Amino acid sequence: MLFASPGIDTAAPKATRIDLFSAATPQMRAFHVTWLAFFVCFFAWFAAAPLMPLIKAEFGLSKDQIANINIAAVAVTILVRLVVGPLCDRFGPRRTYTWLLLLGAIPVFGLAFAQTYEAFLVFRLAIGAIGASFVITQYHTSVMFAPNVVGTANATVGGWGNAGGGAAQSLMPLVVAALVGLGVEHAFGWRAAMFVPGVAMVAMAFVYARYTQDTPQGDIVDLRAAGIELDGGKATGMAILRRAAANYRTWMLAATYGACFGVEIFIHNIAASYYVDRFGLSLTSAGLAAGIFGGLALFARALGGIASDRIALKKGLDGRALLLFALMLGEGVGLVLFGHAGSVMLAILAMTMFGLFTHMACGATYALVPFVDRKALGGVAGLIGAGGNIGAVAAGFLNKASASPQQCLIILGYIVAGTAVCALAVRFSASHKSDERALLDAALDARRTGDRAVNGAIPA
Repeated sequence: MLFASPGIDTAAPKATRIDLFSAATPQMRAFHVTWLAFFVCFFAWFAAAPLMPLIKAEFGLSKDQIANINIAAVAVTILVRLVVGPLCDRFGPRRTYTWLLLLGAIPVFGLAFAQTYEAFLVFRLAIGAIGASFVITQYHTSVMFAPNVVGTANATVGGWGNAGGGAAQSLMPLVVAALVGLGVEHAFGWRAAMFVPGVAMVAMAFVYARYTQDTPQGDIVDLRAAGIELDGGKATGMAILRRAAANYRTWMLAATYGACFGVEIFIHNIAASYYVDRFGLSLTSAGLAAGIFGGLALFARALGGIASDRIALKKGLDGRALLLFALMLGEGVGLVLFGHAGSVMLAILAMTMFGLFTHMACGATYALVPFVDRKALGGVAGLIGAGGNIGAVAAGFLNKASASPQQCLIILGYIVAGTAVCALAVRFSASHKSDERALLDAALDARRTGDRAVNGAIPA
């Protein structure tokens, strides 16, 4: 049975530490399986991006058609991210993720059979639904980890998963090159390569269903059936989404996420082609250069979450918001420098700089998400996640309207720097901060008690 019940343990607490090399607990199994699932989804989402020079040549695509494809790749994600947050509240992340993986694999396979620009555009649009996997990823770790480490957990799984985009930039051209080396035509090679992420998604769906559960206590559907009230109470679906939408902090963070994660996926879509067109690099070299940006996600997003958790120990929720403001400013400056770079080396250095700030800002944003409204976590995560894709779509239209990609990047940098003020606008009431501080102190006490038990100071 695909969704066998893991059982109910009402006494199971949220994890107060991240035991990175363990998968013995439901919390750590969710941690590892969810980042791996997100990695596969992100790889599949952007698997076609580094192959666009080949696809452009085969279909004879114009600049506007390529821009349309890039916009399509992120547009539908906006709607799906709005839906999957409430679905997690209703059915749990385990079931939601499994079905997203299975259904999302269909258009990935479909790209391999596209024979026209129109067919390719439709499949690229449908693939965008895979991007909603991020919301499920953040939801799952948010309900599994306590306030003292939830920022680090969210940022780490998000960052390691995002690295799938960088892996796609570097590996997909190598897969095609290997196939061509075996005597396969380029036109068939990129199509055959699309089966790699498609098969990985199907396999990951069964892993997710088999090895995870929704919360430390058990699956949400089982808990609700047993009459056990969850954090969100009895509210489900649209009620949770409406509650999240009524909170102004949701929209401020949606704006900041549009300016960091939106830029991130925009760069994933254009980076390889940018290095080919502007600096004359080969497809493989351009893929490796673009892959540096995605590779930063392996540690930079986690660094943003870790920094947010550390600052919160002394400065509370206001400290988390101030950190996000500083990171957004750094990202904006780096983008402007990237647009002005006149050589490959300077471009890579500038990309690395703004990429570091971008990934850290993404981690710092979702380090704040669990504290916006605990009773509407799915709705908050979904709306803020959708904001990221709105930013990517807006960047795509800006690129389409700009005289050159360089001009687009410079303008984008100034917009990002201006959006940083939204982070400063995120404020919490004294009672809200007091309640969250109490939860944080309780988590720290639980962790200290566990440490003493392990060290033999008190009975385990």
